[in-house]
Amino acid sequence: MPKIPPSEVRLLTPAQVAEIIAISIDDVMSLVQKGELRGMRVGSPGQWRIEEASVGEYLDAQIELTRRAALWQQSQEASFPELWGTGEVRHDD
Repeated sequence: MPKIPPSEVRLLTPAQVAEIIAISIDDVMSLVQKGELRGMRVGSPGQWRIEEASVGEYLDAQIELTRRAALWQQSQEASFPELWGTGEVRHDD
């Protein structure tokens, strides 16, 4: 991951992140606590802020997980006769 100069890092509030990815603020904070989103407390008293880049990275990772799950599901639905080229074909793609 390329380093972004501090002046170019954009920080979002948990509410902004929740709106962007359509989940609750509690779910956003849970993702921060689990390390799936990069967040930090800033100011006094500390208020949570999340790096905008980490939101994009999180969404990309979720897309990849979904893609892999779909491929796995497709592989589980394939029948051996289809793979071997003999017997009944269940899916007429």
